[in-house]
Amino acid sequence: MLCTDMRQSVADYRFLATVMGIYPLLLRCEGALFANQITHFVVFEPNLAQTRARRHQARVFLGLSVARTFCAGKHVRIAQTYLYQRGDFCMARHATKIVATLGPASSDPALLEKMIRAGVNVVRLNFSHGKAQDHIDRAKLVREAAQRAGREVAIMADLQGPKIRVGKFAEGKVMLENGAKFVLDASRTEPGDIHGVGLDYKELPRDVKPGDLLLLNDGLIVLTVDAVRGEQVHTSVKVGGELSNNKGINKQGGGLTAPALTGKDMEDIKTAMSFQADYVAVSFPKNATDMEMARQLANVAGAEYKHKPGLIAKIERAEAIPLLEEILRASDGIMVARGDLAVEVGNAAVPALQKRMIKMAREFDKVVITATQMMESMITNPVPTRAEVSDVANAVLDGTDAVMLSAETAAGKYPLETVEEMSKICAAAEGAEEVELDGDFRGQTFSRIDQTIAMGALFTAHHLGAKAIVALTESGSTALWMSRHRIHIPIYAVTTKVTSQRKMALFRNVRPLLMDTSADRDTALAQAEAHLKLRGIVDAGDVYAITCGDPMGTPGGTNMLRICEVR
Repeated sequence: MLCTDMRQSVADYRFLATVMGIYPLLLRCEGALFANQITHFVVFEPNLAQTRARRHQARVFLGLSVARTFCAGKHVRIAQTYLYQRGDFCMARHATKIVATLGPASSDPALLEKMIRAGVNVVRLNFSHGKAQDHIDRAKLVREAAQRAGREVAIMADLQGPKIRVGKFAEGKVMLENGAKFVLDASRTEPGDIHGVGLDYKELPRDVKPGDLLLLNDGLIVLTVDAVRGEQVHTSVKVGGELSNNKGINKQGGGLTAPALTGKDMEDIKTAMSFQADYVAVSFPKNATDMEMARQLANVAGAEYKHKPGLIAKIERAEAIPLLEEILRASDGIMVARGDLAVEVGNAAVPALQKRMIKMAREFDKVVITATQMMESMITNPVPTRAEVSDVANAVLDGTDAVMLSAETAAGKYPLETVEEMSKICAAAEGAEEVELDGDFRGQTFSRIDQTIAMGALFTAHHLGAKAIVALTESGSTALWMSRHRIHIPIYAVTTKVTSQRKMALFRNVRPLLMDTSADRDTALAQAEAHLKLRGIVDAGDVYAITCGDPMGTPGGTNMLRICEVR
């Protein structure tokens, strides 16, 4: 049982399960008259409702409306408790979103559900591993776990990108000593040894020249190019160490010509669209053209499903930094991919670049994810280091939309604990943020009515001390604009489209809600307030700001701001 009232009355619980599970189905399929007649019968046959008690929260809301009608108030309180314990509002209260990578350590359905309840907002599928059907199956696993948790999450398909790697070794690995000679051979087909190895990336001999520095295995091994002879790159080991199969290659300062989108990536985009991935992350883009090509491929592949994903540019090449503005304009967001980026530009340059990228993304009304080694020690340890806590907190204070976990949740020993710790860090850091809305708006001009309304809602709610900001939105644009500014008032984005709800799961400080609303403006506003009251978000006497369009249901049509006091 889920609350004291339920323990006191098994009959109450059975009635609630019946109403929540069966009535919405009957109402939709058979009409109100039949549903009302049959409800009386199923109260006395509670077993019929057992498989329906865990419906999607949209159906739960319909069930609660019926509970109000049939139960004269008593069961509504029970229903509110049930919804609170199963829905978004009992979960971690942090504005910064958490991206978790799905892998062997987190593929258990029950564990994944717990991770979503603990604060995961976006699940990343790493297309560097697994086959197409594996990703399709995992996407289904995510949707099912989210439904059980009563919460929609976004799915991000992360493309592998070009394989700029060494080949395999006869014994799996070699130990390179400082000063030794080592050959990277694009024509070599046999396994490598202490003297040299083949290349997955065949263009390397044409991308380097004597004096260039090549960084292998995330920069742990450094080779100096001595000469290029045909398909062979002759090097000297500057910093030695263990080199094993298929380790990555970077060129200090950038300059490798590998295309961002490979043939495999193009096929993977089709796979991602088959399960309607909400976001597609593009690895190693060098310019806006790479992102425009990815968008065209995704839109074509998604046309069959009437689906257009958001595009995330992973900033991990040195060449991308000078072109960051054009990449932002061609994308829906960026990922600060600190691993490969640090190898190319140097570790010391990354913190300042991270701050710059987060600031630029917010200025351009784009989302931004901060990634790589955020809680790395929790792959093997049950608690993070203090340095990791500071790293996550600083990204939050910089204004990132999301912080990302990779191997920590994909292959680590403590995936759930990692999410829980990250949730705590995000919430604590957000509590220390200063709201500077007046400064944000000083000197600003807006060319769009809907954007002006969004900014007006923020400013008014802040100075009124409103309990909530509510945006009735079709596309999610209004909520995105609101989320670009720091404010300690939660933003509830109410939409009729589940695709918009999932996409908004990545927006900072936005809590997306799915709700069918009337096409009539005043009716829709009344429905939204009733929805908020039922969920316990607002109560009598609370003030909230709400935005919508008139007429309703037009993407980009937000043109009205209303300040309401709950009665």
